[in-house]
Parts: sequence; C-alpha cells; structure tokens
Amino acid sequence: MKKLLAFGLAAAMVLSMSACGGTSTTENSQASGDATFKIGVIGPLTGPAAAYGQGVRNAAELAANEINAAGGINGVMIELNAQDDEHDAQKSVNAYNTLKDWGVQMIVGSVTSAPCIAVSAETEIDNMFQITPSGSAVECVAPDNVFRVCFADPDQGAAAAQYIGEHQLATDVAIIYDSSLEYSTGIREAFVEEAANQGLKIVADEAFTADNATDFSVQLTKAKDSGATLVFCPFYYQEASIVLSQANDMGYDPIFFGVDGMDGILSVENFDTSLAEGVMLLTPFSATEESSQEFTAAYEAAYGETPNQFAADAYDAMYAIKAAAETAGITPDMSASDICDAMKTAMTQISIDGLTGSGMTWNAAGEPNKAPKAAMIVDGVYVMQ
Repeated sequence: MKKLLAFGLAAAMVLSMSACGGTSTTENSQASGDATFKIGVIGPLTGPAAAYGQGVRNAAELAANEINAAGGINGVMIELNAQDDEHDAQKSVNAYNTLKDWGVQMIVGSVTSAPCIAVSAETEIDNMFQITPSGSAVECVAPDNVFRVCFADPDQGAAAAQYIGEHQLATDVAIIYDSSLEYSTGIREAFVEEAANQGLKIVADEAFTADNATDFSVQLTKAKDSGATLVFCPFYYQEASIVLSQANDMGYDPIFFGVDGMDGILSVENFDTSLAEGVMLLTPFSATEESSQEFTAAYEAAYGETPNQFAADAYDAMYAIKAAAETAGITPDMSASDICDAMKTAMTQISIDGLTGSGMTWNAAGEPNKAPKAAMIVDGVYVMQ
C-alpha cells in the first residue's frame, strides 16, 4: 500500500483548491513557475450519478496532493482540473474540449460508461492518454490510448455468477436490469452466460428503462412469483434504493446482489439504509478494510464523508499515472501525443499495490489484472466477504 501523507501538509506545500459552476481546479502555486503535468478529470459532479463523480474528483485531488507533497512525478508537480459532465455523453465531450483549451496532457475519466465511450472517441483522435476509473463498458477502452481501473462489464457479470454459484447463495435467480443502459445490459448478458456453468436457474428476467425507473412493482412481482431467492441487480444505486423500498413494501425479502453501480446506495437521500442490510455487491473496495484505513481517514478528514469504490478507483488511477509516467520518463514539455505514446507502453510494464487490488497490472488492451472481491452491507457498512 502506498504511504499516505497528511492531507493538510500536502495542501499546504503546493496546492490550492477553488470551485465554481461545478468545475474544480487544483493549481500549482510554486513561485518559480515551473512547468507542471496537467491532468484533467471528467465525471458527473452534479446530477443522478454525482456520488460517483464527486468521489472520483475528491480522491484524484487527494492523490495529487500526496504525490506533489512527496516530490511530484520525477520532481514535476501535478495540476488537476475537474469538469462536470452530468452523466451525459455530449456534456462529457464538452468537458474534454474545455480541458483541451486549458492544455490538458492526460485524462482521468469519464466516470460512467456512455460518457466515457464518447470521450474515448475524442481522445483517440488526439492520441491523448486516458485512464477511466470506472467506465466499465467494453467499448470504453476500445482505443489503444485508453486504460481502466475497474473490471469490464462482462468480467463483472461473469464474476457475479461465479461468486453466487461457488458460495451457493441461491439456485433460483431473478434478474432485473436496465435495457436502456449499455452498462446494465452488458453485465446481464455475461451473467446469463456464466449462470449456466454455475448451475443457476434464471427463473425471471425483467427489464426496465430510464423512462420507467420509478416503479418496479411488475418486475418484483414476477421475481417473487417465480420463487427466486436471489435477485441480481446490475444497475445504479438510485434505482436500487427504489427496488429495495418497493420489495420491502410487498414483503419480498430475497438476497439482492449488485455490482459496482450499486455502490453509493447508503448515501441516497431519504433512503432507509436499514433496507440495504444483507445486500451483496461486487466491489473492490471497502472503507472498513484494514488496508484502507489510512486512505479512508485522510479522505474523511478532507471531505467530511466516507469514500466509495469510485473514489478508490480514481486514487489508484492517479498512482498508476505516476508509476507509468516515471517508468516512461515523460516530461511536461512533451506534446500530449508523445506523452500518450510513452504512457501506452509504460502502463504494460508497471505493477502497483492499490486500494482496489494488490499487484495490479495492465495489458495492452487497457484491461487491469486483479482479483475480484465481494462485500455485504452489515450494520450500515461494507464488509468484505
């Protein structure tokens, strides 16, 4: 695990933070005016997925502060500029263009899949290095300049089915998924394929769309009537909070099993978090793990809240950038394209011990290699299983 430095020391050394209109910028304040590495962050700082984007922005800033306090990247400081995409593909492209005007040299983001795919198409044209903390759709890392920290959707779906089967959590399984969301449909497809190998019987397979994501009575009734003792939920935490509330209202109490998009459910406003007791999800990070304690304490001291998985992903993304940049020997006077070419090679040569995995490596396709993990919500916190 990386040695964490006190946030206050890091901030005092070289960085200041300002925010306006959903944009945050971490600026180097050295009197010498030395060149810096300009890293842009893109994600939903506002809107329905704000818990993801805010976690990514905060953790990226925390990592930048630590890296700068420890001497930077080969002695060069980091500037961080975070732009809000509101979980919207076109706004994510707009955010990228804003960062290009700022002189960005590397991108962390976008946070959710559809915006990430849109930005990846632009960074491919520019040959701009990009690492997404949590863009999990296969297409996110289709260009060779894009890497990710999280698992791809098919990997999450297959791993979920394997975990359920190997731990004998259930035999009769229902699926509720968002057919209008690539993230959800991609995970579902892989889950269904692997379920057959695990002896799981899909007894109900019910879709919804973003347009009707407030009433799940039909889907839940079919799941209940089918005899499903576990409901697989490959969708985001906002919808999951509604599903849990409505299931409780109808007296349906199966195991609910989600993936990384469910992380954030404990922060939903006006949601009775006791309804999430016993919920399971694939997540590579728990703030209560012993190995996460230093990061969690620093994050809570800086931002007044407990970090989620997306924050951990972003923190690891920043340290992956540092490791690859130092391996590649890049300098801030290089063009963004030359930096990208050097980083693409270096990313396949590094190994880091991060919050979301030990000995993490990356292949040339941009995919990480690390062990999957699952957590259960117990007494209002994630407990790794």
